[in-house]
Amino acid sequence: MPKATLHDGATIAIEAHGTGPTLLLPVNPVPAEGAQAEAMRAWGADPALGRSLMEGLGDLVRVAAFDYEGHVLAHPKPATLTPDNIAADLLAVADAVGADRFAYYGYSWLALSGLQLALRTDRLDGLVMGGYPPVDGPYAEMLAVTRATVELVGTATGKEATPGDWSTVEVDLSDDQARQFVTLYEALRGFDDLAAQGRVTCPRLCFAGSADVIAYDARWGGTRVDVAGPIVRRRAELEALGWTVRVLDGLDHAQAMQPASVLPVLRPWLQAHV
Repeated sequence: MPKATLHDGATIAIEAHGTGPTLLLPVNPVPAEGAQAEAMRAWGADPALGRSLMEGLGDLVRVAAFDYEGHVLAHPKPATLTPDNIAADLLAVADAVGADRFAYYGYSWLALSGLQLALRTDRLDGLVMGGYPPVDGPYAEMLAVTRATVELVGTATGKEATPGDWSTVEVDLSDDQARQFVTLYEALRGFDDLAAQGRVTCPRLCFAGSADVIAYDARWGGTRVDVAGPIVRRRAELEALGWTVRVLDGLDHAQAMQPASVLPVLRPWLQAHV
């Protein structure tokens, strides 16, 4: 199993599956088990999300899967999780699997990481952003949420969250784990995603659920993170900028990332463009 050395010297394992052009997929290739798997099912999530995506795409592309989110939680980078360093990490993964050229699919903050990657390399043959808009992204809102999260570190009571009710979710992160995401969004405060579009030249797809809006309660300052809105409102503009746009009717943020939702969108696009 290949490993990549990341910007802070830590290493991350990569699992490759399938043949064809390389697709970098920052998801956990190892299915969750036991209590973790049951909790994921309760929230409508596939405990084998990464594995399901790998197997669902392996006849089209060589999927290089690596659990980047799990890695940064296990090895927090409170001062260095910046767009530059994330892009360097993703390129290190591509190098580790011998991919001079590759496509990339990321969801949520890993989608915006893909956009930052596209602005820093000419090696991309395709970019897929799921669950985060390429234009008019909620950067300020996510900075507010992540700052509030840092303030909530250490306040968890151990109460079980009610599936589907984000107001019952507690912060069970260390200070370093939470602070690294503040570092990311602080680095993006001056980022103009519309002005950046002319520098993204590879084929590109964005998608989100039409109900992808998260309204945080007072603990997070009552912040409203609207992912679907910019994609729906600015669809024609995004298409004119070169994006293929898909809106998944009725799905929220968690539902739109599940393999049953992603594969029908991703497979035909990869066949046509990568």
